[in-house]
Amino acid sequence: MSPHDLWLIGLTAASIVVLLILVMVVRIHALVALLLASICVAVGSGMPLAEIMDTVEKGMGSTLGSVAIIIGLGGMFGKMLEVSGGIDRLASSITARLGEERAHWGMGLAGLLVGIPVFFDVGFIILVPMIYALQKRTGKSLLLYGIPLLAGFSVAHKFIPPQPGPITVSGMLGADLGLVVLFGLITSLPVMVLCGPIFGRFIARRMHVEIPEYMHSASSEAASENSPGVGTVVGLILLPLMLILLHTVSNAVLADESALAHFLIFIGDPISALIITVLATVYMLRRRFAMPREQVMEICTRALEPVGIIILVTGAGGVFKQTLGDSGVGDVIGSAMAGTHLPPLLLGFLIAAVIRVIQGSATVSMITAAGLIAPLMNSLQLDAAMTALMVIAIGGGSTVLSHVNDSGFWLVNRYLGLSEKDTLKSWTVMETLIGLSALVMAMLIALFV
Repeated sequence: MSPHDLWLIGLTAASIVVLLILVMVVRIHALVALLLASICVAVGSGMPLAEIMDTVEKGMGSTLGSVAIIIGLGGMFGKMLEVSGGIDRLASSITARLGEERAHWGMGLAGLLVGIPVFFDVGFIILVPMIYALQKRTGKSLLLYGIPLLAGFSVAHKFIPPQPGPITVSGMLGADLGLVVLFGLITSLPVMVLCGPIFGRFIARRMHVEIPEYMHSASSEAASENSPGVGTVVGLILLPLMLILLHTVSNAVLADESALAHFLIFIGDPISALIITVLATVYMLRRRFAMPREQVMEICTRALEPVGIIILVTGAGGVFKQTLGDSGVGDVIGSAMAGTHLPPLLLGFLIAAVIRVIQGSATVSMITAAGLIAPLMNSLQLDAAMTALMVIAIGGGSTVLSHVNDSGFWLVNRYLGLSEKDTLKSWTVMETLIGLSALVMAMLIALFV
């Protein structure tokens, strides 16, 4: 390896260190930090100064071409289900049907289903009154219900589109989104079962936790009578996933020139699927529940406020990826990684895991890891199925060892009333189990595809 190659590898490592220092120590927003780290790589690699901003614009534009629309539509969809009360009704129905003895299984399933369209922290805050109500009714440890709920949300957040993490990584790696949905669903259910209800019962027997005094007023018993029915909510959640899967199946089964194939490809595109789902949800609110047009529009507008930040950080991750590619760092790292003989999925997992532990944010670690892996895709020579599984492996790596630099750690700490030590023993162990289990599932699936 030439001195220039060693310099480029060292430059990439230094840029990640700079990124982490800017986010964790200097406390600069991830958007600005990613842009500054990208510029550092460009300057250090000898890229002409006049071309750097062109690379920045190219990386931002190519990443957000479709991802921005998908994240925006997904945010609207989730917000409408939240405001309508459909999310709370779904969770209440699941736990009521299963009964108190199996309610922890219901909370895991509720977290998984609700976590597909709704962001992690928003969904948890919406449903946390349910685990408070169950704890008061049964007198059992709050962790028996809290851990399954958190596991369901965490699994959906990392592995199932239209959540921003898997959507963004899929776009950066060029993965088939239908395969990502398929493998994400296959991975999510067994991982949620192991790390949610099973681990939740295990840890609840060893740590009895009651509702914290400062959260007693948050407990609620039931959803509004005017909220959408369970069947309606489940149907709306599954609608975009089924349309996207139809897209993938039609590519594999039908002739390219078939009119039916063209139609299924059109409606199964992620943007088309989410437009159809948003329109169906608007119809439900306007016609079946007589919600005024102005209120529906206000809900959609409010949904875009937090989404804007996510979109910009996602685009900045694309800039980082583009800079690594244009500077030639990707080719050098690809050659170096090829000599390690690490399985590709393990490589993606480890890169995301290291960034997660050091930096904290699961989304940023997924984006950064994808930015480092994307330039290596040619040298790794992954087919469509393995590229989709790489998305799962990176999601798994971004989940492990959540600790004090992760906002999710403190969200759980506060709402469950845990000490830092007990949060590490429960939440952190659960997150690590999810990440490792997802890696194992991805490797198992790889044996059959």
